[in-house]
Amino acid sequence: MPIKDTVIDIAKKAKVAANELARKSTYSKNKALDLISKRIIQNSERIKEENRKDIEYARKKGLSNAMIDRLTLKDETIKSMAEGLQEVIMLSDPVGEITKMWLRPNKLQVGRMRIPLGVIGIIYESRPNVTIDAAGLCLKAGNAVILRGGSEAFYSNQILGRIIQDSVREADLPEAAVQVIPVREREAVNILLEQEGYIDLIIPRGGEELIRFVAQHSRIPVLKHYKGVCHIYVDAGADLAMAKEICYNAKVQRPGVCNAMETLLVHEKIAQPFLPGMVQMFREAGVEIRGCPRTCGIVSGAKEAKEEDWYAEYLDLILAIKVVSSMEEAIDHISRYGSNHTEAIVTSDYTRAHRFLREVDSSVVLVNASTRFNDGNQLGLGAEIGISTSKIHAFGPMGLEELTGTKFVVFGNGQIRT
Repeated sequence: MPIKDTVIDIAKKAKVAANELARKSTYSKNKALDLISKRIIQNSERIKEENRKDIEYARKKGLSNAMIDRLTLKDETIKSMAEGLQEVIMLSDPVGEITKMWLRPNKLQVGRMRIPLGVIGIIYESRPNVTIDAAGLCLKAGNAVILRGGSEAFYSNQILGRIIQDSVREADLPEAAVQVIPVREREAVNILLEQEGYIDLIIPRGGEELIRFVAQHSRIPVLKHYKGVCHIYVDAGADLAMAKEICYNAKVQRPGVCNAMETLLVHEKIAQPFLPGMVQMFREAGVEIRGCPRTCGIVSGAKEAKEEDWYAEYLDLILAIKVVSSMEEAIDHISRYGSNHTEAIVTSDYTRAHRFLREVDSSVVLVNASTRFNDGNQLGLGAEIGISTSKIHAFGPMGLEELTGTKFVVFGNGQIRT
């Protein structure tokens, strides 16, 4: 079948499946998730065998180490995927929840009820674990989902798709509720983005180039974040030992992810006692430092940062450092160069902490904690479908509630409008 016909057929089936899935019970949805979880563990060797084909393909294509890291399915990754589904099972089903109710003067009771969004298309690179996370969350929230992973993860996604569909069928849910597009060609993405009659929302996950391509070509609403230029501001009077641990974790623990710190801002009053030891820790971990002139004057061997460094999402062991004269300057820097993703302040001052929370416009703002916590699982949402830096209709990690909308429901007793 030609690629266009294949994609349109998938979209049509998803639309029908979404209508049926919206009426299914929480029990049936949880049963499907439990079956998927168990089958992932039972088929772990087969999954790793298919994943090895993808890794070999990725290396031949010359993909970066960061991309190959995201692509690789290890035993602990597979176990985490299965456990993530069990966590989603334990979460409350948002579908049908009345989120608010109020009484009008004419005694009409008006409320909002959570409902599925419908059909969601997810376009992503590497990370075959997204296949499981997305399927689990979309199913629990009553949405049909069309999954289009990158060509580098083709074999991993296909076997995971088969496991999902076998489980969905056994749980008496519509098989087309979860479909993995079975072709590598990028033409499939273009066709998918044209199916506004069948698909209600597109969520791209991957590099900035992919996300901008999707946003520019989609006829369907897109939830997105282009990149994660994440900052930590170390305030005057901060606990410097705490600051070192937080900053080290935010940069070094996993530098190739979107919630890793890319720019460190340091108040001038603590720059001299803080930066030499902090930079030494970074250098021992292999981090390249690019600093403002004041930073370069405090620590030897730092490269002078250029304008583009303040905008950079390195996704690597590279860090930009700037000494600022005030918290206002730090906030202004974040506003100018940030990406509305994740920012943190390390401070001992309660008032300044709350001012930072109010004035910094990012999807997650933290006080005295690493930026690495901007993650649905870490924030208690269960698995996440992605992180949105657009404000309509979600901002930040997207869990179950963010995969639903609301409709108005009205209870009357014979009222008529006059």
